[in-house]
Amino acid sequence: MAVLSRHVRPDQWEPVGVASLEANALDVVRSGDNRSVIAGPGAGKTELLAQRAAYLLQTGSAPRPRRILAISFKRDAAVNLASRVAQRCHRDHAGRLDSMTFDAFAKGLIDRFGQALPARWRPTPDYEIIFPGERDFRDYLQNQLGSPPASVGTYADLQAIAVKSFERRHLVGSRLPVGGWSNPTPGQWAADQYWQSSLHGSVTSHLSFPMIGRLAELLLRVNPMARDALRLTYSHLFMDEFQDTTQIQYDLVQTIFMGTGTVITAVGDNKQQIMRWAMAMDAPFATFEADFGATRTPLYNNYRSSPDLVRIQHVLAQALDTKSAKPVAMAAGSITGESCAIWDFSSAQAEATHLAAFVAAEMKSHGLSPRDFVLLVRQKAGDYAAVLEPAFAAQGIPLRNEAGMVGHVMLQELLAEDACELIVEILRLAVCKASGRYWTLCQDRLAFLRGIAPDDDGDQARLARELDGFALDLQARYPIPPANKANARSLIDSIISMIGRDRLIAAYPAYRQGGWLDKVLDAAAEHLHLCGAGGVNWDAALDTYEGLHAIPLMTIHKSKGLEYHSVIFVGLDDGAWWSFDKDQIEATAGFFVAFTRAKQRVLFTYTAHRGNRSKIATLYDLLRSAGIQTHQIA
Repeated sequence: MAVLSRHVRPDQWEPVGVASLEANALDVVRSGDNRSVIAGPGAGKTELLAQRAAYLLQTGSAPRPRRILAISFKRDAAVNLASRVAQRCHRDHAGRLDSMTFDAFAKGLIDRFGQALPARWRPTPDYEIIFPGERDFRDYLQNQLGSPPASVGTYADLQAIAVKSFERRHLVGSRLPVGGWSNPTPGQWAADQYWQSSLHGSVTSHLSFPMIGRLAELLLRVNPMARDALRLTYSHLFMDEFQDTTQIQYDLVQTIFMGTGTVITAVGDNKQQIMRWAMAMDAPFATFEADFGATRTPLYNNYRSSPDLVRIQHVLAQALDTKSAKPVAMAAGSITGESCAIWDFSSAQAEATHLAAFVAAEMKSHGLSPRDFVLLVRQKAGDYAAVLEPAFAAQGIPLRNEAGMVGHVMLQELLAEDACELIVEILRLAVCKASGRYWTLCQDRLAFLRGIAPDDDGDQARLARELDGFALDLQARYPIPPANKANARSLIDSIISMIGRDRLIAAYPAYRQGGWLDKVLDAAAEHLHLCGAGGVNWDAALDTYEGLHAIPLMTIHKSKGLEYHSVIFVGLDDGAWWSFDKDQIEATAGFFVAFTRAKQRVLFTYTAHRGNRSKIATLYDLLRSAGIQTHQIA
């Protein structure tokens, strides 16, 4: 239960919602200086930040009217932190935490103040978001660029620019010069041409999120008033998953907060850095500690995994960092037999059949649900799903490819969209049998969108009556799930109309440009009507929509931050890990991330039909050194 809004003395404050914190975690929670927190798997990184927020808000250490800014790499991490703080604090306090991703933070700055940028760097107000890849940059460098001025170089110099590193090194590799590059290198000239074409080459500017991040940094560098407003607004800054921070994001934070009184807490695990392909810095913790005088504080406890899994994790961790501290297992083991093994199969079909039977048996004997398991793959989840899905269906277990696309949106990301979460909550309230707990969720969300204060009894009562009337009307108009996509979209549009489309766009910056909101709503409509097919009732349709009774299949990168009773890694072979030798450190970190999602068991599968295991022999050697056995499964 959330505590009252009154302040408590710092020496009387106690952790909220947990029995205790390890000594170093409690030290960070109460700290008044910059901290660099190295927290391994299961250490409770999000809980640490939630407790720190509770301490700062409840003791007045973050004084009104100043706020706390929490920026994360992934959207679900930002949502999770905000949710935990709301559970631990009175809503008057929790409302002073702004939890968002780096991309949302930068985009919000450009949306509010972007027209104050110098003309050469100023995007159109209705700019569109783009997601360029290596193919786009190759086409640009090889086909769209003409010869540079003689003072810059030759056409051959442009063709010598490495496509793979063009974005990271040249386009967004450093802070943007206010007046453009003087005496540019061929790479800088090519980058400037790309920038000017993206900003001014058509009626609407086209920007990627890394470009938006660079523009946001420039904006605050040339507009001290906007920068100082942020410094005055935020007394404390949290940075989650800090190991994945890019130079773009770090430079933005440095421009805003370096040399100020804002206290920064950066939390992450350098052994879980799996985003170097997405421009993550090589050594963000060391850089932060040097620049901001931060004190490094390690956390040792692992609250997630069984003692045997923690033992194996430490072997893997030392391959990434020989100085890795030995973690302390705080969770008990609950299974008999091996907690980790490698299973060899004669074929992918035999693999699928055995895994489905194994999961079904474990569910029955231990009272587990499909969501207690996860099937992880390195890439191309759809190829694995084609073989695995029929085998699991034969056991009566739905399998869901979380990496699959619904329209233009990945399913896992669709379900995390703010608009979709609110739509599902309103549907649960209106058309499902057990809907009581959704009243508070919907009331609070709508009150936030409409700017209704928690203590405004009159407006809160009017909102409750409106919500009640809308739910009854929705129930009458849609007694069963929509039979086709058009009806599903009509239903969703009526919900959005009640919420207020403009309010939704104002509250969530991602919906302001590029038609993203309509893409999300269209994908939600498609997913909803597919889940309601076959004459099922609303409860079953929405359960299917959220995947409550399906075993998830996802990639390693999308499993980050999640946890499961049992992790089954399908395809420990050269075919899946074809790029292993190009960056063994990041690949091994990905392997470590996959392993550490598990609470009780990790299984690796292999079949020779998908590839050999010579390129990734290092991973097999690591497992063998930890005592992991390989079994031939007939």
